[in-house]
Amino acid sequence: MDSLIAKLYQSNKTILTSKDLALVWGENDQIKLKDKISYYVRRGVLIRLTRGVFAKDKNFNAKELATSLYTPSYISFETVLREAGVIFQHYNTIFVATKWPKIMTVDKYSITFRKLKDTVLFNSAGIESKDNYSIATPERAFLDMIYLSPNYYFDNLKGINWEKCDELVKIYNNKSLIKRLNKYRKNSQ
Repeated sequence: MDSLIAKLYQSNKTILTSKDLALVWGENDQIKLKDKISYYVRRGVLIRLTRGVFAKDKNFNAKELATSLYTPSYISFETVLREAGVIFQHYNTIFVATKWPKIMTVDKYSITFRKLKDTVLFNSAGIESKDNYSIATPERAFLDMIYLSPNYYFDNLKGINWEKCDELVKIYNNKSLIKRLNKYRKNSQ
């Protein structure tokens, strides 16, 4: 059994889903997998955060948690825009693009999921992978935001690369969004 713990810690992930654990441990039998997970949760080797989602310890990556709850998903909206200095308002919430709208609290983290249509969500343009999660570039997060919130106020659009926006806006297939993009560009100068 201790070789299973070693396999856990060989993974660089801080968050593991039941599917991840099945792969790490090479366990195909769902009943055995459930028993192993329960055993390691009781021993304190795994921390159950929510149904089917576990952490190796309390020092897990919150963004990795947020994108592990639903797939496909990526960090976007206010979370990315604040980190990029496009908005100044601080939110104690992680904002995630996914297939279903939902607000939930896991451990001490508030997570807001916003629904994007499949053709946008499944398009990887403007999405980067880092630290075991996917995150939008500032331009993709900006477009996600004005796609869902047409009149959103931004504090500082100087860091937005408008040429990148011109390329990315095509994935939304939305003429109104192109008009909004051009309005924001004009107002930022």
